[in-house]
Amino acid sequence: MLPSLPSLVASLALLTSTAYSLPRNVLSGDDGRLTLSAPSSIIMSKRDTACNNSPALCSKSYSQVTHMGAHDAAFLRDSSTDNSIAGNQYFNATLALDAGLRLLQAQVHNKNGVIELCHTTCDLLDAGPLADWLATIKGWMDANPNEVVTLLLVNGDNQDAAAFGDVFTKSGLDKYGYVPTGSSGWPTLQSMISSNKRLVTFIASVEASAAHPYLLPEFAHVFETAYEVTSLAGFNCTLDRPQAAGAATAALQAGLLPLMNHFSYQALSSAIMFPNVGDIDTTNSPSTSTPGALGLHAQTCQTQWGSKPVFVLVDFWDHGPALETADKLNGIEGKTTGRLTPAGAGGSNKKNSAGSTNVGTVANLGMGRAALVAFFMAAVMLF
Repeated sequence: MLPSLPSLVASLALLTSTAYSLPRNVLSGDDGRLTLSAPSSIIMSKRDTACNNSPALCSKSYSQVTHMGAHDAAFLRDSSTDNSIAGNQYFNATLALDAGLRLLQAQVHNKNGVIELCHTTCDLLDAGPLADWLATIKGWMDANPNEVVTLLLVNGDNQDAAAFGDVFTKSGLDKYGYVPTGSSGWPTLQSMISSNKRLVTFIASVEASAAHPYLLPEFAHVFETAYEVTSLAGFNCTLDRPQAAGAATAALQAGLLPLMNHFSYQALSSAIMFPNVGDIDTTNSPSTSTPGALGLHAQTCQTQWGSKPVFVLVDFWDHGPALETADKLNGIEGKTTGRLTPAGAGGSNKKNSAGSTNVGTVANLGMGRAALVAFFMAAVMLF
C-alpha cells in the first residue's frame, strides 16, 4: 500500500530541512564564503562612475541591457539546506548581486497567511518569509546606490497586489520601486539611478494595482521562452508564455521584453525532474558553438528576434561563468568594475561547512530520498 500524503509530508520534513536561505552582507564576510572585499574608497569610486558595474551601461535604456538572473535565487543547494536536490543555486542572493547578477527570481506561496519563499511546496524547500529576503536585498541596494535590480516573483497561490504591497512596505524595498510612465519607453539606467527608482518588480498572476503601481504584472511587460527543458538540444527561442501574445516577433513589436530561460532538468520520468547539475558547465558556457551552451542560445535568439534577450535566467550562475555571456551581449566584456566573487565559485564538488560534498546528479543521492522529494516536485512542476 502506498503511504498516505500526510506520512509522505512527515517523512519529507525529516529528510529535507527547512531552509532559511537569506541573503547575507557579503562585504562583512559574515557567511564565511567570501574571500575578496573592497575598501570603501574603491566602492565609492565605482558608484561614481559605473551603472550596474560598467560606465558603458549608464546611457543605455533598461530595455537595451541584458540582465543576467538567478533562477530560483532563494533556493540553495548548500549546507543550509542539507544540499537539497531541489536547490537551484550554490550562492545566495546578495552574493549573486555582488558578483554582478541584476535579476533575482523566486517562487512564493501562502503559508498560514504569510507570503513565504517556497520551492513548489513549503514542505519541499522553505526559504523563509519573503519580507525577510526583501529586507536583506534592500540592505544591499542601500549600500550600492548605482545599481538597478530586477525581481521576478512567481505567485504560486495567486495572492493579490495588496498582499505583496504590504510585504514590500514592511521590508522598506518599496522606496526603490520603479513605475513605468506608459507614455514612452524604458528610461536609461542612469536616470533610474538618479531618481532612486531603481528596482523593477514583475509578479506573475497578479493584477495591476493603483495602490502599488511598482508591482508590475509580468506578462503585461515580459514574454518567456520554454522553461521545462530536459536535454541540451531542447533550448529554443519560441515564445512559451503568454500565449496570447502570439509569436515572439509579435510580442516584441507589442513592446514585451524577452526573457530567455536557460536551465535544464534531469528527468527521472516524464513528470519528475530535478535541476541538472551534471551538465552545468556546458549549459552555462559562453560558447557560441557548443550545443546547449548559454552563449549559443543567446546568439540564436538575438538572430531570430532581431534583438538580444533583456532577461536571462540560469541555475548555478557561478558556473560558465554565466555572466560572461551577458557581458558579451552588453558589449562590456573585460570592462566591468566593482564585482566580488565568492570563494569556490564555479568549482566542482564544492564542500559545505560540514565538509560533505555537493552532489552533481540525482543518481548520487540515494533513490529513496530522491523519489520522496520527486513526489512533491511532480505535484506542481518546477518553475
